[in-house]
Amino acid sequence: MRNVTVRRTKSFVGCLSKMKVYVEDPNPASSEILINNVPCRKVGVLRNGEELTFTVEEHALKVFVIADKLSKNFSSDFYQLPEGQEDVFLSGGNKFSLGTGNAFRFDNNNDPAALEARRKARKKGWLVLLLAVVIGFVVGYVTTTLLLSGGAPEPKEFSSNGMSVTLTDEFRKSDVESAKFTVAYESSNVAVFALREAFSLAPGFGKYTLKQYANLVLESNDLSGARTRTQGDLFFLEYAAKNPESGDTYRYFAFLYKTDDAFWMIQFATLDANAEQYFDQIISWAGSVKFAD
Repeated sequence: MRNVTVRRTKSFVGCLSKMKVYVEDPNPASSEILINNVPCRKVGVLRNGEELTFTVEEHALKVFVIADKLSKNFSSDFYQLPEGQEDVFLSGGNKFSLGTGNAFRFDNNNDPAALEARRKARKKGWLVLLLAVVIGFVVGYVTTTLLLSGGAPEPKEFSSNGMSVTLTDEFRKSDVESAKFTVAYESSNVAVFALREAFSLAPGFGKYTLKQYANLVLESNDLSGARTRTQGDLFFLEYAAKNPESGDTYRYFAFLYKTDDAFWMIQFATLDANAEQYFDQIISWAGSVKFAD
């Protein structure tokens, strides 16, 4: 047997989440879960800034760190341990990524299989986000059709965690919102995803400008085609993502805000074909965002 120590670097990204550590275990009697088709058993939990030490066998095996069982196949990472008797020290941390839900990433993990798994995970994660948008549109459409009498939509204010936004009565709070977002809303044509990142998550985070926060988002996500835009006092990112199953392309407008204690990113998503039609309305909705003192 040998000892393996995994240290989770302290970071504001995903700091409130507990990461679960698993090791590859082909023994049916002790394996608890399949992660990307690999049978594993749990060895512990990693909180922000902590380290965990556990024993493993001397043969080659994989060490996984996941966020939870629901997202284990896209919000996760693994490190391939070679065969050996010496103790092993590993480190890593959660990286800001919309597609993977701020997944944990091992440092200096250059194994080709691990890098390929990350690429597939990003694709899966974006697919999950896109499916959430699609489901939101379907649910919103059915709800709107059943409940509205055909009149013009009326303004309606929605509030959560000190943030309020005026949308319309065609919207509803999403039942498919990801745990990685603070709150989400949906209608038949537009979905809204809001994420709050508190300054207290890391020393000096509150000194970031909106542009620096935007660069953090761009650098940490696979958004090579994204561009930064301004509209009056609004500052936002615009990018498109394609659903690989349906072939539909969705347009995202991610508005960034800085309050006294946090950054907020509020994304509006719609089919790319509808983006021009809804752009002015989205700008109006984004301009209605307010924050409690």
